[in-house]
Amino acid sequence: MQKARKFWQASRSPATEGFTFSRPLVLLQSDDWGRVGVRDAEGLEALRRAGLTLGVRPYDYYTLETAEDVAAITNMLQVHRDCAGRSPCLGMNFVTANVDFAKVIQHNFQEIFLRPLSGGLPDEWNRPGLFDAYREGISAGLLSPALHATTHFCRHAAQRHLNDPGIRGKLLRTLWRAGVPYIHWRMPWIGYEYSDAGNGREEFLNSETQESLVENAIQMFSKFFGTAPRSACAPGYRANRNTHRAWAERGIRVAQNGPGGPTPPQLAGSDLANPLLHVYRSLDFEPSNENGFSLQTCFEQAEECIKRGIPVILSVHSINFHSTLKNFRTRTLSLLDQFLSGLEWKHPDLLYARDQDLYDLVDHGKVEFAPSTFRVDVRRQVLNAGCMSVEHS
Repeated sequence: MQKARKFWQASRSPATEGFTFSRPLVLLQSDDWGRVGVRDAEGLEALRRAGLTLGVRPYDYYTLETAEDVAAITNMLQVHRDCAGRSPCLGMNFVTANVDFAKVIQHNFQEIFLRPLSGGLPDEWNRPGLFDAYREGISAGLLSPALHATTHFCRHAAQRHLNDPGIRGKLLRTLWRAGVPYIHWRMPWIGYEYSDAGNGREEFLNSETQESLVENAIQMFSKFFGTAPRSACAPGYRANRNTHRAWAERGIRVAQNGPGGPTPPQLAGSDLANPLLHVYRSLDFEPSNENGFSLQTCFEQAEECIKRGIPVILSVHSINFHSTLKNFRTRTLSLLDQFLSGLEWKHPDLLYARDQDLYDLVDHGKVEFAPSTFRVDVRRQVLNAGCMSVEHS
C-alpha cells in the first residue's frame, strides 16, 4: 500500500483549489465489484492440486460477492440515518468485464478474450440473483455504481506472459485454467489497467491506449447499468494526466484517489473543459486484514478529518464483504455498523454524502439533502505558489 501511495502522489494532477465543509460529511467508497477471483471451492482445490499454497494472505480468498452478501450490506446501511434522514450509500467501483477463460483456453492461450458484465459471468461461475441485488440496492439509494476499469489488471502485461514458457506464464495459465484471473500479491507483474509493471519497471500506458481502454470501459458500464458513470477510481490508484483527461472528456466528474492522510477535495485540470474534482480517501477500513485493522484508529482518523472540515471517506474493498471461501462479511458489517453508529452519536449534524454530492457542493455551492434542506457552507482554499488564501462560497 505504501508503494501505491508513493506512485499515486507522484502521478496525480496538480491541484489549484481545495475545499472544506461546515458540516461533517461521510462517504463510503469500495473497489473491485463485479471482478471474479478464486472460483469458490472448485477453483481453490484446482489451485492446490497445481501446487499453490493458499491462505497466506486474505486475497488468497478473494472470490466474488453473492446476492446474499449485497443484501446484507443494504440491510445494514438502511438502519442508519444522518441528520437529513438519509442512509449511507456505498459507492461501488465496478470492473466491467472478466476474462472469458473458456474462450482463451479454446484458442490455446493465443489471445485474451473478455466477457462484459452485460454478457454474464465466465463459464462455471455461478452467482444467482447477484445482478438483481446490485440493481435493487441502487434503486433503494443504498448503492451507487462508479467506474473502476475493464479488467483491473494490465492486458498488455498479461498478453506478454500468456505463452511465456517460464514461471510467470505457467502461473498465469494455471490460474486461468482454474477460472481465476490473478492473485495480485503473488504476481505484481500483472500490473493495473492503465499501468504496466511487467518489465520490472512500472510505466503508464500511452495516451491513445488509455483513451481506448476508458472508452471501452464506459461503454460496458453504460450497457450494464443503463447510465454513464460520473465517478471513477483507477485500479491500484494508478492514474496520470492522460487517464484524467480520458475520464473528463467522457463525462467523469469525480476522480477517486487513495488514502494518504486528511486531504481536502481539490479541483485539478485547468487545461480541461471540465476540471475533475479529486477526492482523497481518509482511511483504510479493511477488516479482512485481521491483524492490521483497528477500529479505534479509524475513529481517530475520522475525527481528525471532521476537525479540519474534510470529508471522511472510507476505503473498503469488496473482499471485506465476501463470505463464500472465508466469511469476511460478518465481521466487516459489525465493525462498520459500530463505526457509523459512533459517528452519528458524536456528530448529530453529520450528513452522508456521495461523490456527486461533493461535486455539486463545489460546483454549485449547495446540494439538496432530501427530504429536508440542510445548508453546507463550502470554504475554497486557493493555492498560490506556496501560500494559501481562504474564500467562502
